[in-house]
Amino acid sequence: MNLNVDDWKEFKTSKLFYDMQNGKANQQMLEDGNECFYVGAKKDDNGVMLHCVKDESLMTKGNCIIFICNGQGSVGYANYMDVDFIGTTDIVAGYNDNLNQYTGLFLATIYSQERPKYSFGRKWKTHLADTKINLPIQHNADGTPFIDADKKYSDDGYVPDWKFMEDYIKSLKHKPLTTQNKVENTLKFDVGEWKYFYLKNICDITMGNKMDWSAMTMDNPEINFVGRSADDNGVAGKVDIVDDVEPYKAGCVTVALGGSLGSSYLQNEAFYTSQNVSVLEFEDEVSDAAKLFISCLIMNESKYKYFPFGRELNTHIRTDFGFTLPVKHNADGTIFIDDEHTYSEDGYVPDWQFMEDYIKSLPYGDRL
Repeated sequence: MNLNVDDWKEFKTSKLFYDMQNGKANQQMLEDGNECFYVGAKKDDNGVMLHCVKDESLMTKGNCIIFICNGQGSVGYANYMDVDFIGTTDIVAGYNDNLNQYTGLFLATIYSQERPKYSFGRKWKTHLADTKINLPIQHNADGTPFIDADKKYSDDGYVPDWKFMEDYIKSLKHKPLTTQNKVENTLKFDVGEWKYFYLKNICDITMGNKMDWSAMTMDNPEINFVGRSADDNGVAGKVDIVDDVEPYKAGCVTVALGGSLGSSYLQNEAFYTSQNVSVLEFEDEVSDAAKLFISCLIMNESKYKYFPFGRELNTHIRTDFGFTLPVKHNADGTIFIDDEHTYSEDGYVPDWQFMEDYIKSLPYGDRL
C-alpha cells in the first residue's frame, strides 16, 4: 500500500483522544516482581523499564498511546501499549475508541515524528493537547472527503481513516518472529577464564569515509549511509554512489565515536560513513555471529568508560581500547598459545567458534 500524504488532513491531539491520563508512579514506589510492566520515558522496548508487582492503585489501562513528555533523550517519542501497566509520571496515556495494535502503531509512528520539537527544556506535556498531526481521512463513495456534522475529531469535520491505517500496518512485514531456541539451552560461559585483547589486535580499524550526510545526493540511492545514531543499525538512509569513493563491504562492523557513542553494528550491506564512525574489518574466518558478539562487548565497554567532551572514544579505539574474550583451548583443556602472538602479546587466540555458537544458541539466534 502506498501513502499519499498530500491528501492527509490535520488533527489536534485534544480532539483525537477522548481521555488523557498521567502516569502515577516512580520507581521507588514499586516492588520487585513479574506481574506487570513499569513503563517510563524510554523509546526502546516499548517504554518498558522493568517488571514489578501489580499495584491496582497505580495501574494505567492499556490499549493506549503513550506520550513521553519528560526525561532526557526520549522526550517527544510515542509508543503503543496493548496491556495494562504502571506508568511513570513522565508519560501521558491517550485513549481513542478506534485504537488497536495496528492503528496504535500507526499513530505512535506519526507522533514520534514530532520529537525534534521537544526536549528536556521544552517539555511535551505543556504542548501535547495542542500538538497537531496529519492523518489519512475517510472519503465518500464519490471520492470527496467525508464530513462529520458533529466535528468529533476535527473542527473541519474530517474523520481519520482508521481502516486504512490498520490495513497499511497489516500490509507490512509484521508477523511475530519465532524461534526454536530455548533460553535454558543457551551456552554458558565463565568470564573468569577469558583473556584481555586490544581491539586493534583482533581486527583492522579505519576511520570511515568521513562524509557529510547533508551533502549527499539521493537521485538514485543505492548505498547505505552509516552515521552516529543508535537507531536502525546506525543507517541514516541510502545515498547515491560517489565517484572514486569505494564503499565499505558488507560484513564490516561500525562503531560510533560521537553522537550515540559506542553504538556498534554489523553492516549487512555495502555502506559509506559519516565523520566519527570507525570501521572494523575482520579475517574471513570470523563469522557474522562472532562479529555480533564483539559488537555487544564494544557497546558494553563504551557505555561507562567513554563520553563526549571528556574521555573521547576516538582517541582510544586504535590504541588501548579492549576487553576480555573467550580463548581457544587445546584438546587437553589447556589454553592454546600462538607462537606468532598474532592477537595478543601473551599468545592467546580468541575463540571465534565459541562466540559464533553462543550467539546462535540464544533465543532467535537461529534466525540469523
